[in-house]
Amino acid sequence: MKSFIIEWGRYYLDLTPGKTCVMGVLNTTPDSFSDGGRFFSFDDAVAQGRALIAAGAGILDIGGESSRPFSKGISAQEEMDRVVPVIELLSREIEIPISIDTVKAGVAKEALKAGAAIINDITALERDPDMAGLAAAKKVPVILMHMKGSPETMQVNPQYDDFINEITTYLEQRISFAVESGIAREHIILDPGIGFGKTVDHNLMLIKELHRIHSLGCPVLMGPSRKSFIKNLLSKERGGTDVDMSQIELGNLGAVAACILNGTQIVRVHDVNLVRPLTCIINAIQTV
Repeated sequence: MKSFIIEWGRYYLDLTPGKTCVMGVLNTTPDSFSDGGRFFSFDDAVAQGRALIAAGAGILDIGGESSRPFSKGISAQEEMDRVVPVIELLSREIEIPISIDTVKAGVAKEALKAGAAIINDITALERDPDMAGLAAAKKVPVILMHMKGSPETMQVNPQYDDFINEITTYLEQRISFAVESGIAREHIILDPGIGFGKTVDHNLMLIKELHRIHSLGCPVLMGPSRKSFIKNLLSKERGGTDVDMSQIELGNLGAVAACILNGTQIVRVHDVNLVRPLTCIINAIQTV
């Protein structure tokens, strides 16, 4: 597996084999599918950010707008009100980079001013025509994600003619767009978008065929954490009965392990405290 080093400003990400980077998720939203708005208040968000860092996160990903299936958007101002104060405080305390999870260039701009250092755009720089120029001007890494449709429509019977090929082709096109917009290729991270416009079988195939995404020559991020396909698989195995969060967390570990074993350099998760020991053991096996 290819090694990647990303250097910018005061930050350095070593994404060589055996050094999986764990990205901790901090949702400052009242309607997140994954944590039910537990970190919507400023104090709760800051406390959770500190906890994720203490648990061993290598990147802190902060988002103020839910991208759960069937969600609707909010204004840029409301999104900024949710994320900017948290970023301002945490960026003064921590050494790891903060990524801003947004599709709006205006939000990204203010987040970068506040101390964020990565742009995580689930529309791969498509939605806002100013996003690519902002990333290029600020010389920050970008995460380009594949999503079929929008959060409001993506899980309405998603269909593909050639699933993996369509995703790789799309991401290849977005890499070209980013580079043509002035973003350094070595600053591009790819996210195939597990759970975003994909069925259970699509998500499983995506993990299994990750080498196809790696063939594009950029580091790969995967975010299986608490996605509905895990709950659906576990429920099916139990004959359709409900599963609780503790079982979903264990299922998450299985999905994360498979992603790492298939070459993912960055895993985006909510439970950093559970995932870090997992990455430690897998990375030790990979580098023995």
